[in-house]
Amino acid sequence: MDGLPVAKSGQVIGLLGGSFDPPHLGHVHITRAALRRFGLDGVWWLVSPGNPLKPVGPAPLADRMAASGAIMRHPRVQITDVEARLGTRYTAQTLRALQKRYPQINFVWLMGADNLAQFHLWQDWQWIMDNVAIGVIARPGDRIAARMSKAARVYRHSKLSSRSSHLLGRKTAPVWSFVNVPMSDQSSTAIRARGEWK
Repeated sequence: MDGLPVAKSGQVIGLLGGSFDPPHLGHVHITRAALRRFGLDGVWWLVSPGNPLKPVGPAPLADRMAASGAIMRHPRVQITDVEARLGTRYTAQTLRALQKRYPQINFVWLMGADNLAQFHLWQDWQWIMDNVAIGVIARPGDRIAARMSKAARVYRHSKLSSRSSHLLGRKTAPVWSFVNVPMSDQSSTAIRARGEWK
Protein backbone atom coordinates (compact mmCIF):
# COMPACT_ATOMS: atom_id res chain seq x y z
CA MET A 1 0.00 0.00 0.00
CA ASP A 2 1.62 3.26 -1.11
CA GLY A 3 2.16 6.08 1.33
CA LEU A 4 2.80 3.91 4.40
CA PRO A 5 5.75 4.81 6.61
CA VAL A 6 9.08 3.01 6.25
CA ALA A 7 11.11 1.26 8.95
CA LYS A 8 13.97 -1.24 9.02
CA SER A 9 13.64 -4.71 10.50
CA GLY A 10 14.30 -4.75 14.24
CA GLN A 11 13.73 -1.05 14.79
CA VAL A 12 11.80 0.33 17.76
CA ILE A 13 9.15 2.75 16.50
CA GLY A 14 7.06 4.95 18.76
CA LEU A 15 3.49 5.66 17.66
CA LEU A 16 1.91 8.96 18.65
CA GLY A 17 -1.74 8.92 17.67
CA GLY A 18 -4.14 11.81 17.75
CA SER A 19 -6.28 14.24 15.83
CA PHE A 20 -3.51 16.89 15.87
CA ASP A 21 -6.27 19.48 15.58
CA PRO A 22 -4.08 21.49 15.54
CA PRO A 23 -0.57 20.11 16.09
CA HIS A 24 1.43 22.25 18.51
CA LEU A 25 4.77 22.49 20.30
CA GLY A 26 3.51 20.23 23.07
CA HIS A 27 3.30 17.38 20.53
CA VAL A 28 6.83 18.20 19.37
CA HIS A 29 8.04 18.26 22.98
CA ILE A 30 6.49 14.84 23.76
CA THR A 31 7.95 13.35 20.57
CA ARG A 32 11.48 14.54 21.28
CA ALA A 33 11.26 13.37 24.89
CA ALA A 34 9.96 9.96 23.77
CA LEU A 35 12.82 9.49 21.29
CA ARG A 36 15.30 10.18 24.06
CA ARG A 37 13.69 8.50 27.08
CA PHE A 38 12.29 5.34 25.46
CA GLY A 39 15.28 4.55 23.23
CA LEU A 40 13.26 4.82 20.02
CA ASP A 41 14.72 4.57 16.52
CA GLY A 42 11.87 6.70 15.22
CA VAL A 43 8.38 8.05 15.87
CA TRP A 44 5.37 7.99 13.57
CA TRP A 45 2.69 10.60 14.10
CA LEU A 46 -0.61 8.85 13.33
CA VAL A 47 -2.84 11.74 12.29
CA SER A 48 -6.30 10.24 12.71
CA PRO A 49 -9.29 10.71 10.42
CA GLY A 50 -11.33 11.43 13.58
CA ASN A 51 -11.43 10.60 17.29
CA PRO A 52 -14.33 8.21 18.15
CA LEU A 53 -14.47 9.70 21.67
CA LYS A 54 -15.03 13.26 20.42
CA PRO A 55 -18.52 14.34 19.26
CA VAL A 56 -17.32 17.04 16.84
CA GLY A 57 -15.14 16.16 13.85
CA PRO A 58 -11.69 17.69 13.37
CA ALA A 59 -10.38 19.98 10.62
CA PRO A 60 -9.77 18.30 7.22
CA LEU A 61 -7.10 15.59 7.36
CA ALA A 62 -5.00 17.23 4.63
CA ASP A 63 -4.83 20.47 6.66
CA ARG A 64 -3.79 18.64 9.82
CA MET A 65 -1.17 16.61 7.92
CA ALA A 66 0.31 19.77 6.38
CA ALA A 67 0.37 21.61 9.71
CA SER A 68 1.98 18.58 11.40
CA GLY A 69 4.71 18.40 8.78
CA ALA A 70 5.38 22.12 9.19
CA ILE A 71 5.80 22.00 12.98
CA MET A 72 7.47 18.60 13.50
CA ARG A 73 10.79 18.60 11.67
CA HIS A 74 13.08 15.77 12.75
CA PRO A 75 14.92 13.17 10.64
CA ARG A 76 13.54 10.29 12.74
CA VAL A 77 9.90 11.42 12.77
CA GLN A 78 7.40 10.55 10.04
CA ILE A 79 3.99 12.21 9.70
CA THR A 80 1.46 9.69 8.43
CA ASP A 81 -2.25 9.25 7.72
CA VAL A 82 -1.86 5.48 8.12
CA GLU A 83 -5.24 5.06 9.85
CA ALA A 84 -7.06 6.58 6.88
CA ARG A 85 -5.05 4.35 4.53
CA LEU A 86 -5.70 1.20 6.57
CA GLY A 87 -9.35 2.06 7.20
CA THR A 88 -9.02 1.62 10.97
CA ARG A 89 -10.97 3.69 13.47
CA TYR A 90 -9.82 2.54 16.90
CA THR A 91 -6.30 2.30 18.30
CA ALA A 92 -6.50 -1.47 18.84
CA GLN A 93 -7.54 -1.99 15.21
CA THR A 94 -4.67 0.20 14.02
CA LEU A 95 -2.13 -1.63 16.18
CA ARG A 96 -3.30 -5.04 14.98
CA ALA A 97 -3.03 -3.91 11.36
CA LEU A 98 0.43 -2.40 11.89
CA GLN A 99 1.76 -5.49 13.67
CA LYS A 100 0.51 -7.65 10.80
CA ARG A 101 2.03 -5.36 8.16
CA TYR A 102 5.32 -4.77 10.03
CA PRO A 103 6.03 -8.04 11.88
CA GLN A 104 9.74 -7.23 12.34
CA ILE A 105 9.14 -3.85 14.01
CA ASN A 106 8.87 -3.32 17.76
CA PHE A 107 6.13 -0.75 18.34
CA VAL A 108 5.72 1.46 21.41
CA TRP A 109 2.40 3.25 21.85
CA LEU A 110 3.04 6.75 23.19
CA MET A 111 0.57 8.71 25.25
CA GLY A 112 0.36 11.58 27.68
CA ALA A 113 -0.53 10.83 31.28
CA ASP A 114 -3.99 12.33 30.63
CA ASN A 115 -4.72 9.42 28.26
CA LEU A 116 -3.57 6.79 30.75
CA ALA A 117 -6.06 8.19 33.28
CA GLN A 118 -8.97 7.24 30.98
CA PHE A 119 -7.31 4.42 29.03
CA HIS A 120 -9.75 1.81 30.42
CA LEU A 121 -12.49 3.50 28.35
CA TRP A 122 -10.69 2.72 25.08
CA GLN A 123 -11.93 -0.16 22.95
CA ASP A 124 -9.92 -3.35 23.66
CA TRP A 125 -7.60 -1.48 26.04
CA GLN A 126 -6.43 -4.67 27.72
CA TRP A 127 -5.50 -6.18 24.35
CA ILE A 128 -3.40 -3.06 23.71
CA MET A 129 -1.63 -3.39 27.08
CA ASP A 130 -1.07 -7.12 26.53
CA ASN A 131 0.37 -6.77 23.04
CA VAL A 132 2.16 -3.42 22.69
CA ALA A 133 4.70 -1.67 24.91
CA ILE A 134 3.28 1.60 26.28
CA GLY A 135 5.31 4.75 26.91
CA VAL A 136 3.56 7.31 29.12
CA ILE A 137 4.81 10.87 29.36
CA ALA A 138 3.74 13.14 32.22
CA ARG A 139 1.70 16.22 31.38
CA PRO A 140 0.62 19.04 33.71
CA GLY A 141 -2.04 18.08 36.23
CA ASP A 142 -2.47 14.47 35.17
CA ARG A 143 0.27 12.58 36.98
CA ILE A 144 -1.67 11.51 40.08
CA ALA A 145 -4.80 10.55 38.12
CA ALA A 146 -2.66 8.51 35.73
CA ARG A 147 -0.81 6.68 38.48
CA MET A 148 -4.11 5.85 40.21
CA SER A 149 -5.89 4.86 36.99
CA LYS A 150 -7.47 1.47 36.42
CA ALA A 151 -4.89 0.60 33.74
CA ALA A 152 -2.00 1.48 36.07
CA ARG A 153 -3.49 -0.61 38.87
CA VAL A 154 -4.34 -3.66 36.74
CA TYR A 155 -0.90 -3.64 35.09
CA ARG A 156 1.18 -2.47 38.06
CA HIS A 157 3.37 -5.61 37.86
CA SER A 158 4.22 -4.82 34.22
CA LYS A 159 5.61 -1.36 34.94
CA LEU A 160 9.20 -0.68 33.92
CA SER A 161 11.04 1.83 36.10
CA SER A 162 11.79 5.23 34.59
CA ARG A 163 15.51 4.42 35.07
CA SER A 164 15.08 1.53 32.61
CA SER A 165 12.67 3.34 30.25
CA HIS A 166 15.23 3.29 27.41
CA LEU A 167 14.74 -0.51 27.25
CA LEU A 168 10.95 -0.28 26.80
CA GLY A 169 10.80 -1.19 23.09
CA ARG A 170 13.02 -4.25 23.60
CA LYS A 171 10.79 -5.78 26.28
CA THR A 172 7.90 -8.16 25.67
CA ALA A 173 4.40 -6.84 26.36
CA PRO A 174 2.73 -6.34 28.69
CA VAL A 175 5.19 -3.64 29.66
CA TRP A 176 4.81 0.09 30.24
CA SER A 177 6.86 2.95 31.58
CA PHE A 178 5.92 6.34 33.02
CA VAL A 179 8.45 9.16 32.71
CA ASN A 180 8.46 12.72 33.95
CA VAL A 181 9.90 15.28 31.56
CA PRO A 182 9.98 19.08 31.59
CA MET A 183 6.36 19.72 30.70
CA SER A 184 4.56 21.77 28.10
CA ASP A 185 1.06 23.03 28.92
CA GLN A 186 0.01 23.61 25.31
CA SER A 187 -3.24 21.99 24.23
CA SER A 188 -5.13 21.74 20.96
CA THR A 189 -8.39 22.49 22.77
CA ALA A 190 -7.04 25.79 24.12
CA ILE A 191 -5.65 26.78 20.71
CA ARG A 192 -9.03 26.14 19.07
CA ALA A 193 -10.81 28.05 21.85
CA ARG A 194 -8.62 31.09 21.20
CA GLY A 195 -9.61 30.97 17.52
CA GLU A 196 -6.04 30.34 16.36
CA TRP A 197 -6.97 27.28 14.29
CA LYS A 198 -9.77 27.27 11.73
